[in-house]
Amino acid sequence: MKTGGVGVGRRLEQFKAACRKAGVKLTHQRLEIFREIAASTEHPDAEAVFRGVRARIPTVSLDTVYRTLWLLDGLGLITTLGPRRESVRFDPNLGHHHHYVCVQCGMAKDFESADLNALTIPASVKKFGSVKETHVEVRGLCAGCTKDTPSGKTPAARPPRRKPSKPGGER
Repeated sequence: MKTGGVGVGRRLEQFKAACRKAGVKLTHQRLEIFREIAASTEHPDAEAVFRGVRARIPTVSLDTVYRTLWLLDGLGLITTLGPRRESVRFDPNLGHHHHYVCVQCGMAKDFESADLNALTIPASVKKFGSVKETHVEVRGLCAGCTKDTPSGKTPAARPPRRKPSKPGGER
């Protein structure tokens, strides 16, 4: 599903300003990749972004899409849902619990909370479908990463965590 043109235009202006501020070259491919994300309400994955952009730019590569998405994440212009790293994370704890995830280093820790377990699911969620389970993912800067910043506070724009792997596991 696509979002309205006014919202996309505002997001594109924010994107251009963030690139200028960070000294990041504003290429046609980066602009089109961001436009694809900004125009969607579906939270697309990298492959969906790739398919959408490829319809307009047949020469774009999946590698370029992945690199640009991680750049956008590092600039604080998009965020991720689910795993915060390039690979899937596995959790052997099958009991009901929640997660703390460091947005800088990717550290993930389990925690339990009776208060979070008791959260009421809003009625508006029922229009999406049934709810089988819930968990809360709390994101922040872990103690180790906070210690590594000069002010001890979250940096304004997160640097990319590391270069993503190329499809097929190459570097």
